[in-house]
Amino acid sequence: MKRPARRKTTTAKPKRNWNRESIHHDKVSQYPMRLNKFVAHCGICSRRQAIEYVRDGLVTVNGEKITEPGFEVNETDKVAFKGKAIRPEGRKVYILMNKPRDVLTTVSDDRGRRTVMDLLKDKVRERIFPVGRLDRNTTGLLLLTNDGDLAEKLAHPSHKVKKIYHVVLDKSIPQADIDKIKAGVTLEDGVALIDGIDYVEGAAKNEVGVEIHIGKNRIVRRIFEHLGYEVVKLDRVYYGGLTKKDLPRGFWRRLTQREVIMLKHFI
Repeated sequence: MKRPARRKTTTAKPKRNWNRESIHHDKVSQYPMRLNKFVAHCGICSRRQAIEYVRDGLVTVNGEKITEPGFEVNETDKVAFKGKAIRPEGRKVYILMNKPRDVLTTVSDDRGRRTVMDLLKDKVRERIFPVGRLDRNTTGLLLLTNDGDLAEKLAHPSHKVKKIYHVVLDKSIPQADIDKIKAGVTLEDGVALIDGIDYVEGAAKNEVGVEIHIGKNRIVRRIFEHLGYEVVKLDRVYYGGLTKKDLPRGFWRRLTQREVIMLKHFI
């Protein structure tokens, strides 16, 4: 009689801290949950924007309008936004788009104008929203996601998320005006401080690169308009470590795992 074969013993390998499951399928925090956080987890907007939506009376819980962002929601509560039931998204989605001109950075438009969502052509099932805003005639990098926590982090000035714009002006700009912009231009809503500005190498003197982390509305255009220039073209070429490499105008792609990790933990 043959001796039974010895069974091999294996030692389980420790799981890595980061994998597809942990990056793209983040679990929603335990209940009870603040109402604005709940709305953000539903892929509608960032947590900060959710506060405004709640205060504006656009959110109901169990049929009752709630205007306090700190109101605690339980898992069994029925929450609606603008009359439509919402639930937290289980799967996190991260889309990088190279936005073209004449496209609105919004989820929908009452006037039927083309939006960034139209460029996705229903190829993303999850409810997502743009992080921040590029005005209609500004082109370049735009992130769309349903991760409200990440959107809040990227939008908050305290995290100093680096953005670089390629600016084309209607006329040449002298070094004296570049120095004024470096020092900080005073606008109607305060001093606009940038992180850097210089001429684009090999281009005419009406083309400059501007590095900035503040996110005020139309801030780059307003800086140059204040000094008497018209911005002919404005293109965001860098956003929080992401670039337009291999991403033609009007196209989009999903972020890699490495890119998601970078945005979540190294900014």
